[in-house]
Amino acid sequence: MEMSLSGEFLSVVEQAAIACAVSIGNGNRKHSDWLAVESMRKSMEHLPIDGTIVIGEGERDEAPMLYVGEKLGLGMGHPAVDIAVDPLEGTNLCATGAPNAITVLAASEKGGLLHAPDLYMQKLCVGPASKGKVHLDATPAENLKAIALALHRKVSELTVVVLDRPRHDDLIEAIRTAGARIQLIGDGDLSAAISAAVSGTGIHAVMGIGGAPEGVISAAALKCLGGEIQGRLVVDTNTASREKAEAMGVDFNRIYFTDDLAPGEHIVFAACGVTRGNLLDGVHTFGDGVRTASLILNRHPRRVRFIDTVHVNEGEDITVRF
Repeated sequence: MEMSLSGEFLSVVEQAAIACAVSIGNGNRKHSDWLAVESMRKSMEHLPIDGTIVIGEGERDEAPMLYVGEKLGLGMGHPAVDIAVDPLEGTNLCATGAPNAITVLAASEKGGLLHAPDLYMQKLCVGPASKGKVHLDATPAENLKAIALALHRKVSELTVVVLDRPRHDDLIEAIRTAGARIQLIGDGDLSAAISAAVSGTGIHAVMGIGGAPEGVISAAALKCLGGEIQGRLVVDTNTASREKAEAMGVDFNRIYFTDDLAPGEHIVFAACGVTRGNLLDGVHTFGDGVRTASLILNRHPRRVRFIDTVHVNEGEDITVRF
């Protein structure tokens, strides 16, 4: 699956990025998201898979396309694949022209991705060197000390990404008291999680509370990269939401590790930059085409591919720009 479908999934995220890039900076986040969703759904209609959305835009009555449980691809007779999508991670980033908006897809064999409820999750993401040396229940200072030791750095040389939310005021204070640097972001903790697992990005950990669905997609990427995510679902104050989550088998006291969130053995992760970011460049247009920067991760065999593509318009009298 990983080898035969990687190119197909690459095309899905590329086309979604190109589709929503026309809305960069227009201030309409819903329109940006709709463009990405529509493109991604159309691209997957004829894939040679028997696909099922397990992480998507929401329940069927809330999302006309890419809803949880939706069937995709050519269906019976083709590989059964579970798919998790974030058609546009960072809708606000795209709408405002800010960095790090990306289109994202993760896929695995059936049962290979946790069916996470649309709740919040307390997360801790680190790279391969720090894997197994941190713990979600440890204090930020203890985890930062362990990360610094694993990376042969001082705590003061570490940078932690945290979503800029009032709920993180105490966490931010604890990280700064420990001596580490903080990079506050408005959206996009999935992109940040990948950056924490890739050497040279200047990001060494992600801490705080974000979306649980994004946690599952992050787990798929980190499993391919050898990094680690630990997460605990946050109890929703909405009684109905909590009861629904518990009916799905969610344990609010359990720490979910990478293999719990993405237990699959055959994983493909694909992302394409929409706006320029730390990990991927954004979509660039020129007279006769579009240029995209994408990332493809495979579990078996383990491969990390950064792909720079020039999509050339049809016609004879064209100029390809490098």
